[in-house]
Amino acid sequence: MADPLLPDLGALMDAAWPAAERKESGGWVLRAAAGVTQRANSVWPREPGADAHQQLAALRSARLWYRGRRLPLIFQIVDGPRHAALNALLDREGFTRQSETLVLVRDAGGDSSEPAAGVEPVPAAGVEISAAEISTAPSAEWLRLWWSVDGRGDEAAMAVAREILVGCPSLYALVRDDDGDAAAVGRLAVPPGGTGGLYCLATRPDARRQGHASRLLQSLLLEGSLRGLSGYWLLVTASNPGARGLYARAGFREAGRYLYRQERPKRHLTGC
Repeated sequence: MADPLLPDLGALMDAAWPAAERKESGGWVLRAAAGVTQRANSVWPREPGADAHQQLAALRSARLWYRGRRLPLIFQIVDGPRHAALNALLDREGFTRQSETLVLVRDAGGDSSEPAAGVEPVPAAGVEISAAEISTAPSAEWLRLWWSVDGRGDEAAMAVAREILVGCPSLYALVRDDDGDAAAVGRLAVPPGGTGGLYCLATRPDARRQGHASRLLQSLLLEGSLRGLSGYWLLVTASNPGARGLYARAGFREAGRYLYRQERPKRHLTGC
């Protein structure tokens, strides 16, 4: 996946969400983190390959690696021409297609083209936009709000998720409601290279449609601007029109999309 604004999005996304375990297997990167989040427990086919025999051999090797960790075999794979042969192989092997995700980008000042009507510019340095609390590590309050919205699993899984988050230098923003309770949180991952990735943008369900998400997003963009970041990316599921509208108004545009391809469990025949 590449874009003129952020030319190596795949590597940036991998660095921003680092798995506890990883193995380089040819042009594929196998990643595992105790099953916490699909992204950290999936194959990133950095070089998908074109030779069918090599792809089959790599697929067998990946199966064994994930089986040894009692994890399903999942690919995070771009649905485009470069990955067409691999996608076709996964189709033949019966892998599912799920969680279509859009990759959105913008430069430091907004869209790289003429801004559309309604685009919210990054505020100038020194302009206060909200009382967002910014920290360099996720507080327990920040983590619990994010996990209550997006998390899957128990306290142990949340602890694994925290290790993923702190594996990349990041800023964490928290916006409170009028009662002083945490209403929305977000993370700005800053891997090497001068660009930032927006992750974990979550609003408490009963606090939605009150402007908290917009304030949070603008706070994180301002923090990035103060640190001289040249551009940003973020990920949003294709089935979330509300979030897509918010990001479009903030100047983000689509640069690509990917799917998760999961191997179906093999059923053994039983009975007579």
